[in-house]
Amino acid sequence: MLLVVKIGGSILKNEIWPRLVSDIKSVLSRNKVVLVHGGGIEVTEIASKLGKEQKFVFSPEGFSSRYTDKDTVEIYTMVMAGKINKQIVLALESQGISAIGLCGLDGLLLRAERKKRLVIVDERGRKKVVDGGYTGKISEANTHLLRFLLESDYMPVIAPVAISEEFEPLNVDGDRTAAYIAGALNADRLILLTDVEGLTLGSMLVSKLNVLEVKKTLPKIGPGMITKVYAAMEALNKGVGEVLISSGLERLPISSALNHKCGTVISRE
Repeated sequence: MLLVVKIGGSILKNEIWPRLVSDIKSVLSRNKVVLVHGGGIEVTEIASKLGKEQKFVFSPEGFSSRYTDKDTVEIYTMVMAGKINKQIVLALESQGISAIGLCGLDGLLLRAERKKRLVIVDERGRKKVVDGGYTGKISEANTHLLRFLLESDYMPVIAPVAISEEFEPLNVDGDRTAAYIAGALNADRLILLTDVEGLTLGSMLVSKLNVLEVKKTLPKIGPGMITKVYAAMEALNKGVGEVLISSGLERLPISSALNHKCGTVISRE
């Protein structure tokens, strides 16, 4: 199978990370894998050390995002495509995995349309329009490059930085990036690993949902999970076989999710 796996930044800073690398190696013995990573927590920490406090905004739909101005996109690119991406590559290579670290700027891997304006909700709950800054929506993925690497037995490790029409770096959401890549590659599974069990409603873990059930459930989903659920729906609409939202803190995070031993399974039917 072809798998696209997205790992959140909170997992990278957790002690389980070495076990996750071991599980990736095991999964690679039977599958092809594209790895997409986050790292927003570390971006915020380093930006603060550099004297650039970060601002987060909310859309009317409940999405939270980093407001990315010129200085922020430079820090974001440096941390995501540089520090975090290469740390992951080194960890994988230390276990004998042939990994290639990339971001969307490399080989025009991820093209995106720069958002000219953002509609956000202010502290009083009022909608307002602000400049879009350096955030984008992915419009094209270089699947030829990804397939070449996969066929050559390399595992692509991708940072969510895209390239704009004006050849500028853009901040793109990691979950939506993984969903777009999974759809473009016709992946069999998209696995979104996070630091919680999966999708919970109230205090109960939802083990399985189809697209129709997801649409009915959306108003009940909190801001921390709603982006992942939207990403899941986007991937399914693009032809991905199944989406798994699961904890990266499990002993065998990817293997357990694939075997439906944990997490939430989202499917078309």
